[in-house]
Amino acid sequence: MEEKEHKVVTEFLEIMNKINFFTRLKPENRIDNSFSVTLKVSSYNELQLMISDLLKASIMVLQDNSTNINAMTLVEIAFQLLPQDEMGLLDDLHKIHLKA
Repeated sequence: MEEKEHKVVTEFLEIMNKINFFTRLKPENRIDNSFSVTLKVSSYNELQLMISDLLKASIMVLQDNSTNINAMTLVEIAFQLLPQDEMGLLDDLHKIHLKA
């Protein structure tokens, strides 16, 4: 019986190695076993609209106590999507604009 189970596991692993499964999550940090996921957008404007929609959906979920949607998950996704480095650039550009 144990030999049969070993054979099944071996076949499964061979199939997994032949076919490119599990490609969506990319290892990010081996210490805490975190992963990253690529999200394609066409522009910063589209990214901003996505973040805005996530935050609006979070507000709606928080206002409606009957839903099983976790608003915290939506807010976390929105937070991770914020282009923080670019916001610093906008601050620098705004300072230059104020001096002009």
